[in-house]
Amino acid sequence: MEENKTLLKIEDLKVSFFTPAGEVKAVDGISYTLGYNEVMGIVGESGSGKSVEAYSIIGLLQNPGKVIGGSIEFEGEDLLAFTPEQMRLFRGNKVSMIFQNPMTCLNPVYTIGNQLTEVLNCHDNNISKKEAYDRAVEMLKLVGINNPEKRMKQYPHELSGGMRQRAMIAMALICSPKLLIADEPTTALDVTIQAQILELMKDLQKKENTSIIFITHNLGVVAEICDRVSVMYAGRIVEQGTVNEIFYNPQHPYTKKLLASIPRLDEETVERLVPIEGTPIDLLNPPQGCNFGPRCSDCMKICLRKKPPFAEVGEGHISACWLHFKDMIEKEAEKDE
Repeated sequence: MEENKTLLKIEDLKVSFFTPAGEVKAVDGISYTLGYNEVMGIVGESGSGKSVEAYSIIGLLQNPGKVIGGSIEFEGEDLLAFTPEQMRLFRGNKVSMIFQNPMTCLNPVYTIGNQLTEVLNCHDNNISKKEAYDRAVEMLKLVGINNPEKRMKQYPHELSGGMRQRAMIAMALICSPKLLIADEPTTALDVTIQAQILELMKDLQKKENTSIIFITHNLGVVAEICDRVSVMYAGRIVEQGTVNEIFYNPQHPYTKKLLASIPRLDEETVERLVPIEGTPIDLLNPPQGCNFGPRCSDCMKICLRKKPPFAEVGEGHISACWLHFKDMIEKEAEKDE
């Protein structure tokens, strides 16, 4: 029964880029499951491996990147065993992606209508021109674009940033995929348009019953749209739990510091924001122990020597930190003495 509830299952996924300087471990053994109709937020600073993991799922990993370990299962099927043709059919039909910058993803020399109908023609050879046109107009209406017949004839440069992003969402959802991967879809937009796009995605998720992986570094966005959150740092998941657990009961030092660095509008007193000290690690030469150890104010000797295992710190809430095993470490130290 449990298997039926799981849409996507990622286990110990490892992705490396083999550069002239050496191997860059962009994703270093991450695991999680995503249920049907669930929204999972993946949070972390730039370079933490969020987008690389998403491109691995959808089969768009660029050279010199390679999946070197682990498994990606979608409804029980092993995606890493798919042929290029199987992957082409899988993209669009079962999984779609909204990219960060719509201006670089929409073709500037084709109309919006042309690009929407092309997606349908790629995945359904039997669809007529009229059916494809009607479906494209319906999708533009659904994503809140006014006067859709007129927009069908327009080129990307004739639309505003918010409208282009809506057109991208329409394109991603036009084949009714079961999984939508949104890679920082609101980053290039101003705050009011961001709020509208988030509202739109929430509505569409309920209407279309689509699961979403929402990649962002904006924790406010996560609070707005996600059910569960995975916090990534330097290619590894350091904490995972429900939105409420992560926001109101963070357990990993990195998550705590991320939350402490966000400006709060509901505080009566003005407090200084606390930046995370130090610099992100060099993924060509990652530390032997915890990746966050060199920047962590709670760092212990063991943190620099061994990678921490996950500890269950609540129902469905896990955190990878040696602080959860402090008693065990102290006992070990006493034995050594």
